[in-house]
Amino acid sequence: MHITQLNRECLLHLFSFLDKSSRKNLAKTCHKLLEVFQDPLLWSLLNFHSPVELKKDNFLLGPALKYLSICWYSERVKVCNIEDWMKNSFQKDFCSRHENTVSDFLLDVCNRCPNLLSLTLSGCGHVTDDCILQLLKNCPNLKSLKLENCVRITDHTLEAVTLHGASLRTLHVDFCRNVTQAGLERVREKCPSVVLSAERSANMIPDTKPEKKLMLERASRKLVQL
Repeated sequence: MHITQLNRECLLHLFSFLDKSSRKNLAKTCHKLLEVFQDPLLWSLLNFHSPVELKKDNFLLGPALKYLSICWYSERVKVCNIEDWMKNSFQKDFCSRHENTVSDFLLDVCNRCPNLLSLTLSGCGHVTDDCILQLLKNCPNLKSLKLENCVRITDHTLEAVTLHGASLRTLHVDFCRNVTQAGLERVREKCPSVVLSAERSANMIPDTKPEKKLMLERASRKLVQL
């Protein structure tokens, strides 16, 4: 029995076990399998593990997307979560290559995936408050928003949650060092039904700014002299 003799439900089930690239390669073999690849039912869940994956054409975005995860942990990508003033020229050049990759992708999600239920972002150093604001506005059914180690996320995102996160039930801002305790308290006050997690965020010691760093170095030298 040839694979194309299977009914559509069986083919969809088969495709569901394949990664994005394998699905795309299989779809190239015949028109029937291409139609299965393009079926929205196949694309309710998307996981990405590197910036490069976001630029490929081996997946579809559409109203069927319910669960989206963009997480990367490689040492090279972690550079993006270093404060800009601490980066050397090589690190700045590396970051500029994918400065808007995630943000542009998420704005595309805003326009094409209004039924999104869950979004997880981890290590996405270039994602901004404005990007999350647009997602909350355009995806009114969003129930779970998990942000981990996203350095540019601030209290503006927390404020957006209180204004536009009516459906939200879970909010994680773990290791988001630029949110504050006051912002978290506002979420707890305005959205008591939201399960809030903020491990190592508002209580995390922020990176020392250049002028403070200089003052600390001078103080340390004086102590040594004494």
